[in-house]
Amino acid sequence: MALLEPWMRRLRARYLLDRIPADARVLEVGSGSGWAGGYLRTKGVKAYTGMDLHGPADVVGDILQWPSLGLQAGSFDVIVAFEILEHVDCFEACRQLLKRDGLLILTTPAPEWDWLLKILENLGINQRRTSPHSNLFDARRVPGFRVASYRRFAGLAQWAVLRNEPAE
Repeated sequence: MALLEPWMRRLRARYLLDRIPADARVLEVGSGSGWAGGYLRTKGVKAYTGMDLHGPADVVGDILQWPSLGLQAGSFDVIVAFEILEHVDCFEACRQLLKRDGLLILTTPAPEWDWLLKILENLGINQRRTSPHSNLFDARRVPGFRVASYRRFAGLAQWAVLRNEPAE
C-alpha cells in the first residue's frame, strides 16, 4: 500500500462516503479490496454492490457490459467511482444505471497534473495506476450530469459529486 493511501481513504470516507444515506442503493465501480463497501456497511448502508474486473466483488465484470451482468437500468441511488474514470469512459453506463437525480461520487486526477502523480507513484507516495490514464477529464463538464459538489484536493485531484440529469 502506498504511503498516503490510508490517509486518503479516511478523507474520502469523511468528505464523500459519509454523505450517502443508509437507505441508498449503492454501486461501487472498481471496488478493489472492498474497503469502501466495508466502511459503508459500518455506517448502515445495506444495499451495497461492489463491482470490479476481478474478485472479490459482488459483480465481477466490466461496467460497460452492465446489461449482461444482471444490473438493471435506473436501479442505483449512488455510484461510487474512486480512481476509475480516468481509466475508462463509462459515464454513459453510470448515467444509465443511476436513478434520475442519482449521484455519481468520484475521485480522479486533475488532468493537468497527471504527470506529477505518475512521478509520485514511482516514488511509492501514492497509489500505483493499474492501467493507463487514457480518459482524463474535467469533472465539472461531464455531459448528462450537473455538479452538486466539486473540490480540488491538494491541487492534484478532483473530488466531485455529480447529479444524474438525463436529457428530456
